[in-house]
Amino acid sequence: MYFCQMFQLGKTIVSESLIDKDFVCNLSACKGACCINGDAGAPLEKDETEILDKIYPKIKSFLRQEGIDVIESQGTWVTSDFGELETPLINDADCAYVIFDENNTALCAIEEAYNQGVIDWKKPISCHLYPVRVKDYSEFSAVNYDKWEICDDACSLGKALQVPVYKFVKQALVRKFGEDWYEELEKVAEKHLAK
Repeated sequence: MYFCQMFQLGKTIVSESLIDKDFVCNLSACKGACCINGDAGAPLEKDETEILDKIYPKIKSFLRQEGIDVIESQGTWVTSDFGELETPLINDADCAYVIFDENNTALCAIEEAYNQGVIDWKKPISCHLYPVRVKDYSEFSAVNYDKWEICDDACSLGKALQVPVYKFVKQALVRKFGEDWYEELEKVAEKHLAK
């Protein structure tokens, strides 16, 4: 996790790195490594576990057999040793919902089903928000930029295109916190960058 100065927006504490750091996913370079590397599945919110249970029959045909096998033995979601809700993994590596295109790039079967109009839910919010991670506490939510070396190409592309993290994940931030919250974030960013 990359930590720096924070500021408050409503009931969120936001890292300035969302404004200061640049990021644009570069799938042709990383091949979707964030979906197949790591030691845990994608974090899930409680209501998302119900959504996964409900949409599984509709997205099953999009999945790889390995994913189907894991989901049918473990469930559409699992609880980690730390009590966190997350997507199940294939052999402690790939997310069970990962599929691959002809270039061997990891894609999300849920998002593919969404793109084809089969379901109306894009994917877990944690995946949509990445590289932003949200940690909910009783009084507030911490909104941080998650620096991971597998995303170095995304940082380089973001820098070349001059796209800060908060702009790259705009749609996901609006989905999570609402349009008004995002507009406030834009105002903070303008002031911050004007310093």
